[in-house]
Amino acid sequence: MEPVHPNADADALAAAPLLNCLLREVADAQGAGVHRLRGSGRLLRVGGGRRPAGPELRTADGWQPLGHSDLVKLVADELHRCTGVTNDELPAEIDDSRDALAALLAARAGAAAPADPYVRSEQALVMGHPHHPAPKARGGAPAASWLPYAPEAHARFPLHMLGLREDQVAEEGGARAAAAVDALAGILDGPRPPAGYALLPAHPWQLELVAGRPEVREAFADGRLLRLGPTRLPVWPTASLRTVYAPAPSADPDADLFAKFSLDVRITNDIRRLWRHDLLELRRTDAAVEEAFADLRRRTGSTAAWLCDRGYRTAAFAFEELAVLVRDGLRVHGVAGSTPLLAAALAEGFDGSPLASAADPGAWWEAYLRHVVPPVLDLFARHGIVLEAHLQNCLVAVDDRGMPVQALFRDAEGVKLPDDMPRESAWQRLVYCLMVNHLAEIAGTLAERRPELADRVWPAVREEFLRYDRAHGLPEIAELLAGPDLPAKTNLLLRWTRADGADARYLPLPNPLRG
Repeated sequence: MEPVHPNADADALAAAPLLNCLLREVADAQGAGVHRLRGSGRLLRVGGGRRPAGPELRTADGWQPLGHSDLVKLVADELHRCTGVTNDELPAEIDDSRDALAALLAARAGAAAPADPYVRSEQALVMGHPHHPAPKARGGAPAASWLPYAPEAHARFPLHMLGLREDQVAEEGGARAAAAVDALAGILDGPRPPAGYALLPAHPWQLELVAGRPEVREAFADGRLLRLGPTRLPVWPTASLRTVYAPAPSADPDADLFAKFSLDVRITNDIRRLWRHDLLELRRTDAAVEEAFADLRRRTGSTAAWLCDRGYRTAAFAFEELAVLVRDGLRVHGVAGSTPLLAAALAEGFDGSPLASAADPGAWWEAYLRHVVPPVLDLFARHGIVLEAHLQNCLVAVDDRGMPVQALFRDAEGVKLPDDMPRESAWQRLVYCLMVNHLAEIAGTLAERRPELADRVWPAVREEFLRYDRAHGLPEIAELLAGPDLPAKTNLLLRWTRADGADARYLPLPNPLRG
């Protein structure tokens, strides 16, 4: 059921991830929902389990409820006490995230959910990242500027097609990537460029953000860049906002595509731009991952798939601002008759989620683990590759009974190759993404919905790691299963100290896999 009180619901949805961060990063559990804040020693009481709610602060007059503003002030004060650092930006981001939630809930209540269960799953993340202080912040922009493009509001919209003079084209990925960019006009029934120009699809929100910049304004003025107009058919924004899905109207699976754009807005920890250094590394990284998945399928018969980032096209004078990356769609790799779903949506919940309706949830969980875990371990064990296998980068395809039959992984930007970092750091990143960010959330959701399974959830994960180790051997697994802690990323402290978004810092969490 959709929320009916957007303001109250926005407060609750904003509080849950903020409290998750506060309690994980700067508090110590005292029992019965009570936590001692390390900076001040004050006591905070919450309810709600995995999604904490109803925060109350212990005062001389007893437990006092904290509304949104008071909670933000408390968080800021505790972080200042703990770090000695001041920060006026993060409280504003948290307020922006809460206001965005109110706008999203109001828009969502009046919008029709898409019929396609895959698109519905991509558009289900109303609360968003469960351990980020401001998961729905939109750069402080007014809601009217971004709501037409918001997946959480069940948006769909046309792309805007530009003509880029051919001597200004910068691209990589070869003929297949170039054909995919050009194919977007056909898939979406969009305008074609005139002779001497290449097609350059643009996200309309990004185009609004950068159109006034001198290099772009001058290119429009002197004819290097032309406005061709919108496509007739829409695209569907996915959970990442800047990646859209253009399902092919034909039977050709190669024409089913995703397109990823720059978006000069801070979403969670980063400005979501297609950075030059990532684009220049794209084909090297993607080719390595593609070959590793092909090797996995040859050796094991696995159905696991990688949605290939085929390449990019952009303007030489606005390399990052106007870049578009094309990615394999779903039909290229999907198991016949299956329905892919975003893993993050399984944790947050959505209409039609198979996790909620599984007839045998224990068997469902074992099938989920059997498809998700081995590919991540195998790429690391055989090739030294770390997939960023967090909830938003993983799709799980289910059959007509809702049982998992395939895992699909995406986004070369977050992949780490063997020479990118030391092996110990690479393993830590793998464990965080797969265990803490992904499996812990699905496991928690399953245990919450089916309490009778609570004692079986983590033994099943442990057994899946052991099964891989017995069959293929990976020395890090024994250490993981015996170790006291798992690494958890400190998103609240990272944002408070204004650390770079890619500068992961971890704190220890109790390891539920420990025998």
